[in-house]
Amino acid sequence: MPEGIANSVEAIEVEAEKMLEEARTRANEILLEAREEARKILSSPLPLDAVKTEYDRIASRARAEADEKIRDSEKKAVEISTNADKKAREITELMINIVTGKR
Repeated sequence: MPEGIANSVEAIEVEAEKMLEEARTRANEILLEAREEARKILSSPLPLDAVKTEYDRIASRARAEADEKIRDSEKKAVEISTNADKKAREITELMINIVTGKR
């Protein structure tokens, strides 16, 4: 009986070693595949065309918005200037009327 147990233990050990070796082999294969994939990724060119296109689109939109804001600001400046001239004339006329007694 002890000999049968010893044989069973040896068989289990042999099977465990066999499984461990298979696991090591598979782990090495996975590492090799991962290294190869990493090498491919690192050696591949970056998709700069997509980045450049997005940059151009964003820059173009920003320029358009800036141009629109400049046009709006110029319109407002003209309105303010026109209103200031009008107010200055009204104040001048009011002062003349007060001095001449027309008011």
